[in-house]
Amino acid sequence: MSAESVIQITDVSKSFGRNPVLDELNLNIQAGESIVIIGQSGCGKSVLLKHIIKLIEPDRGTVRFDGLDLQEVRGRHLITLRRRIGILFQSAALFDSMTVAQNVGLGLRESKEHTVDQIEDIVHEKLDLVGLADAAEKFPAELSGGMRKRVGLARAIATDPEVLLYDEPTTGLDPITADLINNLIVELSQHLKVTSIAVTHDMVSAYKIANRVVMLYEGKVRFDGTPEETRATEDATVRQFITGSARGPIKVR
Repeated sequence: MSAESVIQITDVSKSFGRNPVLDELNLNIQAGESIVIIGQSGCGKSVLLKHIIKLIEPDRGTVRFDGLDLQEVRGRHLITLRRRIGILFQSAALFDSMTVAQNVGLGLRESKEHTVDQIEDIVHEKLDLVGLADAAEKFPAELSGGMRKRVGLARAIATDPEVLLYDEPTTGLDPITADLINNLIVELSQHLKVTSIAVTHDMVSAYKIANRVVMLYEGKVRFDGTPEETRATEDATVRQFITGSARGPIKVR
């Protein structure tokens, strides 16, 4: 990766029908950062993640990954680029008909760049990293919610990505399991030396996994700072969100 920003989001706007979600949003993310994007439901957090992996494209503006304008990347080049980005979906998005090992190795098999033995070794290594080496032959239905999240994480890191995206990684989990996932995100970021980008409503998670917190509001970046700066901010809109207060200036669309 270049010494410049890994991800550059410049003047990005996106609407769905008459509903504007992102409005000339600007955000640069450097290699090695662990950034958490917060904001109320519908503010565009997950939409922003989907722009980074080009699941959707902006109406206006540009998204660059390692200097490449994603609107110009297509076909095989897009497939190759996406292998550099791992993603943990909110639901973990596992295939129920596949074993844990088959789920984790899915992207490796599709790339056709590894032998069966190599895939088996990689899958075992990644499952061991998330503490599930003994669960390889189980099916998702046999796992708890936290275990499914960990399988999703193992699949996300199977291709040795440079960037990891997390979409609400602790949603639906009890506090102890959520803390386990938070610890795992921190450990993987340090062990794999990846750039991590998470969207969440959970401020406990945000403070634990982030070295930078960004809040989206009305389609733009309202706040950008360290966890310490986030806690100390005097911005009433940000304070309302991080304290969970129903009173204050946040507008509900």
